[in-house]
Amino acid sequence: MSNIDFIREETAANIGNFLVGRLLPFRQKRAIGPFVFIDHMGPACLADHENLDVGPHPHIGLSTLTYLFEGSIFHRDSLGTAIEIMPGAVNWMTAGKGVVHSERTPEYLRQKDKFLHGLQIWVALPKELEFMDPEFHHIEAKDIPEWEEDTVHYKLIAGDLFGHKSPVPVYSKLYMIEIKTGDVGKIIDFKSQLFGESGLYILNGEIESGGFTYGNKQILITLDAHLCSFEMKPNTTVYIFGGEPFPEERFIYWNFVATAKETIEEAKVKWQNHQFDKVPGDDGYVPLR
Repeated sequence: MSNIDFIREETAANIGNFLVGRLLPFRQKRAIGPFVFIDHMGPACLADHENLDVGPHPHIGLSTLTYLFEGSIFHRDSLGTAIEIMPGAVNWMTAGKGVVHSERTPEYLRQKDKFLHGLQIWVALPKELEFMDPEFHHIEAKDIPEWEEDTVHYKLIAGDLFGHKSPVPVYSKLYMIEIKTGDVGKIIDFKSQLFGESGLYILNGEIESGGFTYGNKQILITLDAHLCSFEMKPNTTVYIFGGEPFPEERFIYWNFVATAKETIEEAKVKWQNHQFDKVPGDDGYVPLR
């Protein structure tokens, strides 16, 4: 990946009773294009008495994207959504002026050993849409564009790229694509097909760029995606994500994203006073942190 500006390894973070690898943000880089937060969940083997239980908590000013490699999460939100997300599908929830949701191990798996592995992502909304009405969209795995080119497998999770368009209803110019090699390594050269800022996350395997080799759980970031080229070693999986950055700074506190600190302060008070909408079927409550 040419013109690499940052190289970083994921760092451990705790989300209640579950340990994740945090990819973004970090001190030197608060966003990659419109992407402001990325957690790598797992891979984790949960015993029959261990479950993912992230109770009802609020969001404002962003869209969340949940993408699983393995396992299952049951999503409920204050819009009345109650749906299980399975590997390869996309949950896209736009908070706008405010939404509350919970993420838990489904009931039928709670007494069994199970695996969980995936990505959870926040995408900031454009300033003019910060206070839009909340929305939820679930896109099945079969509806995500996939194709193979020169033995390399591509999956366009979000955005519009390489003549393909994901059905995930994004609100800004962005992309998130999965790239996998098989038993043969390949040179990947996107020439000028990417735009804005770009991050490359190595889920497994290795890539080589500029005479250096990078491996599992490393993220490479470039501030100019136009020169994106690198060599993928055999049996490697990477995720490239990014897009045009917003002109305004984004402030993040807990689960809130906004262009104004006052908006976050108002959301904090609103949550503490139990003034957000409730999640039907889940009466839990995650206190403000």
